[in-house]
Amino acid sequence: MLKNIIDQFCILEIYEKRSIGDKYCELVFYNKDIEQWSKLCVDIFGQAVKPSGVKPAKDDLRLTEEYGGIFPNQILFKKDFGNSIVIVMLWPWQDAVHTTLKMAAL
Repeated sequence: MLKNIIDQFCILEIYEKRSIGDKYCELVFYNKDIEQWSKLCVDIFGQAVKPSGVKPAKDDLRLTEEYGGIFPNQILFKKDFGNSIVIVMLWPWQDAVHTTLKMAAL
C-alpha cells in the first residue's frame, strides 16, 4: 500500500530514499519544495491533523511514538484506508534545507 502512495510522491524531487517498505517509508526532500509536498499530502490524506506550530495531542504522541514522535514544529497527516491507517510526518531539519518524510501503515 505505501509503495502506491510513494509512487505519487515520485513526481517531486527526492533528495534521499532512506527506506521504502510495505509498512514504513522514509524519504528526504528539499525545503524549497515544501509547498508542493504539503499540497500532495493534503490531496492524499486531507488536512493535517497536527499542523506545524501546534502542540501535539496525547493521541498524536502515542500514534507516532514508535517512529520518533511528533514535535510542535513538525506536521502530521493521518488517513484511514479501510484495512489500515496511514500516518505521514514531515520533520524539517535544523539546516533549513531538508525535510524528512516518514510514512507508516498502522
